[in-house]
Amino acid sequence: MSEMNKAMIEQYRNSFLKEVEANVEEGEWVKMCMQCGVCSGSCPLGKHWAHPPQEIFMMIRAGKRDEVLTSDSMWMCTSCYNCIVRCPRQLPITHIMHGLATYAKKLGLTPQNQPTAKFAEIFWNNMMKKGRVNELKLGLSLYFKDGFGPGIKEALRNKDLGMKMMKAKRMAAGEFFGGHGVKDVSGLQKMIKKAQEIEDARMKKFD
Repeated sequence: MSEMNKAMIEQYRNSFLKEVEANVEEGEWVKMCMQCGVCSGSCPLGKHWAHPPQEIFMMIRAGKRDEVLTSDSMWMCTSCYNCIVRCPRQLPITHIMHGLATYAKKLGLTPQNQPTAKFAEIFWNNMMKKGRVNELKLGLSLYFKDGFGPGIKEALRNKDLGMKMMKAKRMAAGEFFGGHGVKDVSGLQKMIKKAQEIEDARMKKFD
């Protein structure tokens, strides 16, 4: 085997690929991508991605750690699952892309002013308080995430939608003072905390 071939094999078996396999949901599937491009052609937002999925997978295998983890491509996925349905090797592409976004966030590498990342953070914090999403508070948090002035303008733009949601009892005023929750909120929070501790322990190897 030539030195060039050895170098190519070593590059393929790089440490970043192993890092992804160990820390990203379904990351062990990345090496199975055959670069056919069906996922990108099937994605309704494909033309807006800086790096379509198969390119992200190629970059992982090439060891381009910084380029991958700071890309906003993973945050573009809308979970439509077209890519998974049409992938000839049935790769769990949607799961991998969300897993990469989650891992990038844990490492503090989320692109600045990334709207999807901000929404995910607000949604998670909202849900964790009582185990269920309080839609009224979620909407208010999203409207005012950039300040009071922009929040008022955004609320006025969506007043008709808000009224329809209130009529459908999806944004009842009582939600602001409490709202529905799971029966054992404390148990849920303890479970999530334990899962986070396990995940943090796994992350230490790459600190």
